[in-house]
Amino acid sequence: MVVFSTKMDRAVVKLGEKLTSMMPFDYTLDFKTIDFRQHPELYRIGKGEQGVLLVEPYKSAILPHWRFKTPDIARQSSQKIYDMFLDYLQQDDFVGADMARKFLQMGYTRSRRYANHQSGRKYQQNPQKLSSRSAQTEARTKILPNQLDSVKAESAAIFKEKWLQAKANGKYLKLLEKHRQTYEQN
Repeated sequence: MVVFSTKMDRAVVKLGEKLTSMMPFDYTLDFKTIDFRQHPELYRIGKGEQGVLLVEPYKSAILPHWRFKTPDIARQSSQKIYDMFLDYLQQDDFVGADMARKFLQMGYTRSRRYANHQSGRKYQQNPQKLSSRSAQTEARTKILPNQLDSVKAESAAIFKEKWLQAKANGKYLKLLEKHRQTYEQN
C-alpha cells in the first residue's frame, strides 16, 4: 500500500496513472534480443514497475546502481538513478527515462516491503507459484504480520521522494504523452 503525505503526491501519482493506462505491458516480446533504444515503438509503459527487469539495454545500465540496504546507500542509489533519468530526458530518450522512473518506484516499493516484512515476503505462501486463480486470490489474503524496520522505512522515503520528482518532471510528462500518442494508440 502506498502512503501519500500530501495532496500533491496523490495528484502526481494519479496523473501518472492516467497517462500510463493506455496499453498493457507486452510480455510476449523477445526481450533477450530487442534493443529498446533502437526500437522504442515496441515499448509499452504498462502499470507501475512492469517490465523493469526486462527492457534492455536500460535494465543492464540501471540495475547495478539500484540498492536500498541502508539510508546512505539508498540516497546514493536513488540520486544516481535520478541523474540517469535526467540524462535520458536530456537525450529525449523516453524509454530510458521511464525505466529509470520504474527503478525509483521499485526502490520505494521493495524497501517498503522490507520495512514491513524483514524476510521480504509479504504472503505466507507465494501466490505466483499457485496454479489456480482462486488459490492465488486466497493466498493474497494471508499476509504475514508487519515487523517495522525503521532503517528500510527511511530508505523507502528516500526513493519515494526521487520517484515522485521523476513522475512530476514536466519534460518526462511531455515525452510520456508523446510516446502514448505515437506508439500506444489502439
